[in-house]
Amino acid sequence: MADEVKTATDQTASTAKTSKAADAAKAATDRMREGAETARGAFTDKVVEPAKRAGEAMKESGQKMVEGGSRVGVKMIDQAESNAREAFAAMREAARAKDLSEVMKIQGDYMREQSQRSMAQAREIGELIAQFGRDAVAPLRPK
Repeated sequence: MADEVKTATDQTASTAKTSKAADAAKAATDRMREGAETARGAFTDKVVEPAKRAGEAMKESGQKMVEGGSRVGVKMIDQAESNAREAFAAMREAARAKDLSEVMKIQGDYMREQSQRSMAQAREIGELIAQFGRDAVAPLRPK
């Protein structure tokens, strides 16, 4: 019977050691899992989310560039159409002129007006391009 008690005691001690080892392994595993979750959260906060925001900003910026480029193109076509209209009006007027001095006056008036129109048009295009640039980079600026 003493052997049986000793065997039972040894088994109980062995079971206790095994239980402690299992508890320690479980605790270590739990700590590792928590560390991995913390690392994943930090990675998401520090890398994934900023990358997503940057991608969205680039997409928005690209869209603004397309819109701005289209606006500038349409404005230039409108200006070219206006310039052609004015040139044909001046040519019609010159064709109706009675003498060379009247043709020279019409041509001088047209050149002066066209010069003013060109400066105003260049200013308009410059403003559109500047706005186009501001609109295109606005989504990229940190908020």
